[in-house]
Amino acid sequence: MLRRSLSAALLAIATVLGLQVATAAPATAAPRILYYDASQAQEFRAVVDQGAQIWNSRAANVRLEPVPAGRTPNIRVYADNGWPRAYTTSLGNGRWYMGREAVNDGYHQPRIAAHEFGHLLGLPDRRTGLCTDLMSGSSAPVSCTNAYPSAGELRTVDANFRSAALVSVGEFHDFQ
Repeated sequence: MLRRSLSAALLAIATVLGLQVATAAPATAAPRILYYDASQAQEFRAVVDQGAQIWNSRAANVRLEPVPAGRTPNIRVYADNGWPRAYTTSLGNGRWYMGREAVNDGYHQPRIAAHEFGHLLGLPDRRTGLCTDLMSGSSAPVSCTNAYPSAGELRTVDANFRSAALVSVGEFHDFQ
């Protein structure tokens, strides 16, 4: 409050004296880039990339990019015969599995991929049953093809990556 009052007073004095004052626009922070490795995702590599692009098309403060050669990924993606699930070590770091059991049951693959990335971005399961909620997981009907985060989910992810602080977010099991 004192800083704002002082700034306003200095601006008023400069105006009275006829001085030009340059004001800086607030800096826009570059999004945090998280690198993912889908080399072990087997037949789901393309859908993993699609899940990343879904988040990239909406989130402002984080980007998911394939890991460049020689760099350690933040996120590793695997395929197996179980249910999709994610294991996080900290915000933006960990691994997730594209489980064939959910795919075989008919769940929409891009929704699964975006959902699992959502866990690494700090979102828990919310078993609302609503197709509009990406993090509703298997509580939404198998017919649900919405693979995009809701406005609230997107706000949470953007808030999570607004600061540089990393927090441990644990382990998530879903689509069960």
